[in-house]
Amino acid sequence: MAPSKRDFYTILGVFRDATQDEIKRAYLEAAQRLHPDRNVAAGETEMFLEAQQAYEVLSNPKRRDLYDATLPPEIKENLPVVYDFLYSRPNLVKITEPQLLYVLFEVGSREKSGEIQAPPLNICLVLDRSTSMQGEKIDMVKSAAVTLIRGLRPQDVFSVVAFSDRAEVMIPAAINWAQNKQENRVYQIQPSGATEIFQGLDAGLAEVKRSLDPARVNHIIILTDGHTYGDEQACFQLAEEAARLNIGITALGVGHEWNDIFLDALASRTGGSSAYISQPKDIEKILVNKFHALSTMFADDVLMEWRGQAGVRLNYAFRLQPEGGGIALDSTMHLGPISREAPLKVLFEFVVDPSAVEDVEELILLEGAVKVSITANPAPVSPIRVKLSRNIEAKAPSESAPPTAILGALSRLTLYRMQERARVAAEAGEYSSASRHLQNLATHLLSRGESALAKTALMEAESLERMHAFSDSGNKELKYRTRALLLDDGVKEKRK
Repeated sequence: MAPSKRDFYTILGVFRDATQDEIKRAYLEAAQRLHPDRNVAAGETEMFLEAQQAYEVLSNPKRRDLYDATLPPEIKENLPVVYDFLYSRPNLVKITEPQLLYVLFEVGSREKSGEIQAPPLNICLVLDRSTSMQGEKIDMVKSAAVTLIRGLRPQDVFSVVAFSDRAEVMIPAAINWAQNKQENRVYQIQPSGATEIFQGLDAGLAEVKRSLDPARVNHIIILTDGHTYGDEQACFQLAEEAARLNIGITALGVGHEWNDIFLDALASRTGGSSAYISQPKDIEKILVNKFHALSTMFADDVLMEWRGQAGVRLNYAFRLQPEGGGIALDSTMHLGPISREAPLKVLFEFVVDPSAVEDVEELILLEGAVKVSITANPAPVSPIRVKLSRNIEAKAPSESAPPTAILGALSRLTLYRMQERARVAAEAGEYSSASRHLQNLATHLLSRGESALAKTALMEAESLERMHAFSDSGNKELKYRTRALLLDDGVKEKRK
């Protein structure tokens, strides 16, 4: 179907059997996002008018029936993405114990990487300039910001916010600002004050919104070395607003004193992730790598709207690539971006109670829809209907190994989940159990040749036994370096 003939269901991002409530809700969301009073990006006024026209037809049952009669059959191959769901087992069995089942979801571009145009950027760099950043850290931050400025393309929008207990826009969002003026503004950043992340995030979101454009990668990168106190919920509310506008957030923590739980939760609300910078000298490399990842983005977010079933629990969801990270189990999950260089891969873990398999021949694990927001293509993409299910057998069939891709995913995730279990046990006051998890982790790390990280795991195990606490540095080393190993394995797998 040609762009001018896109069907009204696609324009609103709903299925053809959508209820009137679903159609109304989709229209209100589109109207809020595209209204000309709030957006000035090229093409958005036309999209707003298209959404109005679609709603006028689909909200009227008689007009909708007449319109539906003109539509050709839905064809999966017309989608700009390819996707697949792999299951760890062919079926479930009627037994009196809970059953574990894994599902690997993979979605990527239908086009080859070289055929996809690199999207323009709309990025705000939100930099902590509190007193704790003085010295090498602030010097490295300034150097990194200047490197990014010198690498901007003519079509990119870039802004910089510096914050402590107040925020200051050092470089307003604009295209083709004089490079020397931008660099001079960065060099004027001086450390002072305390850390209040809400101040920086609020100012950064305002800058991205000034040039908000669905044809761009709209993103906030926040870099901090400290805790924020008392404004966490306000920060989460800003992140949820950013998510509604398809603005991603990446959080970078420098050193050992920042709150990784908070920054992880903040970024994950938009499908983003957090990262650990142990040494100031690594700030520039990590920022440059992040900019490269943003400039190679195909889809800035993949949403899964889902509803579960009685007796089935979605226990865990983890993004394996392109950026590793846990996913919050909300009714609408932000699964993360799709890179031009690699598909998005997410592993789901389900626990099925015995009661769920008693009187059925097929068990539905999850139903819902996947919605892909494609960068540099503001036109809506038809949602993907999702129905994950398995047949129920009276007895277990002959043993068959899970698909290789599932085994690989589980193997890559094992180390990260070991340190997660140690954290959970420590938080519950089960320090001996947490210590055993870390000792087990050390054994696996040694078998992989990761002797330095294995030593860290053993030192933290001893700390838990003696002090009943992780060290700040060891805690982050284990969390982010096991996550990095997971991503490294993904790169190796891709190159084979």
